[in-house]
Amino acid sequence: MLTSAVLRMVGFCTRHPWPVIVIAAVLAIGSALYTATHFAITTDTDQLLPQDLPWRQNEQAYRDAFPQDQILVVVQGPTPELVEMAAGRLAAELRTRHDRFSSVRRPQGSEFLQRSALLFPPIDQVTDTAGRLAAAKPVIEMLAVDPSLRGVMRALTFGIGAVQARRMPPDALAGPMNMLSDTLDDLFAGRYPSFSWRVLMSGEPAAPNEPRGLIQIEPKLDFSALEPGRAAIDAIRQAADELQLGPMFGTRVRLTGQVVINDEQFVTLSKGMLPNLAATVLAVLVILWLALRSAHTNLAVFVSLCVGFVVTAAAGLLMVGAFNLISVAFGVLFIGLAADFCIQFTVRYRSERHERDEVRAALRGAAARAGGPLALAAAGTMLGFFSFVPTDYRGIAELGVITGFGMMVAFITTITLLPALLTVLGTPGEPDRMGFVALAPADRFLARHRIAVVAGTIIVVLAGMPLLSRMRFDFDPIHLQDPEGEAVSTYRELITVPEIGISSANIVAPSVAEVDQITQRAAGLPEVSGTRSIQNLVPNDQGRKLPMIQRAAAALGPAINRSATRPAPSDEETVGAIRAAVTDLRRLATAGEGDAAAASRLSGLLYRLANADAAVRDKARDALIAPLRLELDRLRDMLKPERVTVQSVPSELARDWVAPDGRARIEVLPGGDPNDAATSRRFAAAVLAIAPDVAGTPVWLIEAEHTVVRAFIEAGALAVLVIAVMLWIALRRLGDVLLTLVPLIVAGAVTLELMVLLGEPLNFANVIALPLLLGVGVAFKIYYVMAWRAGRTNLLQSTLTRAVFFSALTTATAFGSLWLSDQPGISSMGKLMALALVCTLAAAVLFQPALMGPPRGDNAQKMA
Repeated sequence: MLTSAVLRMVGFCTRHPWPVIVIAAVLAIGSALYTATHFAITTDTDQLLPQDLPWRQNEQAYRDAFPQDQILVVVQGPTPELVEMAAGRLAAELRTRHDRFSSVRRPQGSEFLQRSALLFPPIDQVTDTAGRLAAAKPVIEMLAVDPSLRGVMRALTFGIGAVQARRMPPDALAGPMNMLSDTLDDLFAGRYPSFSWRVLMSGEPAAPNEPRGLIQIEPKLDFSALEPGRAAIDAIRQAADELQLGPMFGTRVRLTGQVVINDEQFVTLSKGMLPNLAATVLAVLVILWLALRSAHTNLAVFVSLCVGFVVTAAAGLLMVGAFNLISVAFGVLFIGLAADFCIQFTVRYRSERHERDEVRAALRGAAARAGGPLALAAAGTMLGFFSFVPTDYRGIAELGVITGFGMMVAFITTITLLPALLTVLGTPGEPDRMGFVALAPADRFLARHRIAVVAGTIIVVLAGMPLLSRMRFDFDPIHLQDPEGEAVSTYRELITVPEIGISSANIVAPSVAEVDQITQRAAGLPEVSGTRSIQNLVPNDQGRKLPMIQRAAAALGPAINRSATRPAPSDEETVGAIRAAVTDLRRLATAGEGDAAAASRLSGLLYRLANADAAVRDKARDALIAPLRLELDRLRDMLKPERVTVQSVPSELARDWVAPDGRARIEVLPGGDPNDAATSRRFAAAVLAIAPDVAGTPVWLIEAEHTVVRAFIEAGALAVLVIAVMLWIALRRLGDVLLTLVPLIVAGAVTLELMVLLGEPLNFANVIALPLLLGVGVAFKIYYVMAWRAGRTNLLQSTLTRAVFFSALTTATAFGSLWLSDQPGISSMGKLMALALVCTLAAAVLFQPALMGPPRGDNAQKMA
């Protein structure tokens, strides 16, 4: 019945070719215009899974209560002071650009945190800081009254005198002298000179993450653009350039966050897309030429593929609105599988042209011989893809509906437009038989040793089954992104910073009063390294710390709170102060008191500074005095703390921890390496056990893995069942159904086993290889079963194997273009698809003929 329907359709199209071509042209032009005007693609991997899953609803409820900033600006520089100044200026400028940003926040620059800075460290550290400030009172007073290069030199001279008078330890000046020498070394070497008074006063080097300022931004997105955040991102970079943050502060501005990562990955995805597409099309045309050896036939196939492609693309956009990172691969699948249908039909047509001189008769003969297998293969492939539509994995479900529809389009164009084009174009006759005569020995080998081939294959597959227990699943979306991109590399760097909370889980308590109870339960888990909540903004031991800070403030108050400072010195006065410091340093070095080497080094550099141009001294002044003024202001704020309660925490900080309805957030930090998948799984499972509605990246990853794995098990089982039912209806023999499905299952098992051996994990992108395995595998297997049922032998040297080989080669070429992509997710997709294709082809060409054996009854015949 299928063959009869295809034969009638081909006959009609060969009798009326021009109306068919005109209708196809109109449909293609309309589809191309719709695609061009409605094309959209989202690189947001968060959208690959549906929102109605329970854990997604928990995640969304958390985000609704505690909105997440979508752009994170990271300002990094040589010192904390320079970073603070640069970040402050950039944040202030961005707040003026209301057309691009809904909110711009810099929690690190909060006046509350600056004023309360001395309340948060442990009591012994506060005691030590207060002691240091008291001991440094004379120097602080000098610098406060004269914040200039002259004042710095006088403070240095005072320190030298204190060491010589034994009022300070001999090595007390070693650190400051070396820091100042490093600054001058950078200045004379043409590097950016920097000096940190904060590090000097603390007596400890800056923490690895301290010279980093963060600006949290909620951008206004343009969802009509392919890169919704591009305008906001460009505005941030433009502001940084206009403020000259690099030249002025030696800082570097980097952007990350979901919006930036998505836009950056779209750029990576689109980079090289046109050259890759052009190279793929050219390679496919070459392969078609090798398979068909006719310019007219090649042209007909190419036009049919183009028409089917644009129709499928337009229908896909109409059905799903925007392609995602998974569904955008429909193009490769369409080219591969539609080319298979075209090659099967045209290779059979070439074989018919060897026996028939008339084009229409040859086309009808091809339809009679290939129509039934083509229809059955198209139906099986379409059902295989449609089986993924009901799953919870939206990315693959959308791919399933688009590609499933595409298979129907590909089959229709193959039996309508392609015969019409071949009728109009005409093709020369075929002087030789089709097929691979050179494979005759392989046919004889499979016939003689079919039992050994089948048994050996099954033994190898079963022996590899234990490998499947070691199959790895990597569903972290960040691993699908370009690791060299700024947004991703910055994200990977910040994931280990606890204060940013990228790798943390979040529990929402009904109220602030219940935070302590939940915090204690979470903190008791061995997988947890700590917790944070609104309570962390309320310092401990305030009753002991406040009096201590107040005493330090009283002692330093007159020195640091002077309302007037000395006028800025002239260059001559500055040079005089530098020369005086050089004299004292040389005396210190000669006397061997303190660190003589540090004193000698600094004296040489200061001597050079005194004799340099005034512009060089201006650069030294900028490097030393700007951070000095900032640090003096910070010190004044630190010495005026107030008692902190939950109620006194400023709203802009409290909003991160307490929602307007009173619910409170508890951030749970993981123990161990957050980049380790096993650690993240254990952490997420432990937190889920005490709070089933917990949200956060680790929970997202473990739940996404469960969802995707379950989706593929369900879809795979459904696909096999649906295809089996379809084959039963068409073939009417259980044995023939098994002869079709067993090689398919073998190919799938071998593909997964090889993945384990090659160390390739499954991820959100490369799982597309599994529906590909069904799509291509079912088609290939059906072709061979139908030929075997028709009584044909010597299948390897047949026209069918020639068609299957070149079809697989065409598909492999398309996959190769994905493998070469700069986008890791797309590249892994191409790699695994190529592996699946090799396994599928081997199962169809080598294992299946041996499994089937000789045809039943007396129908055996040589296959042309």
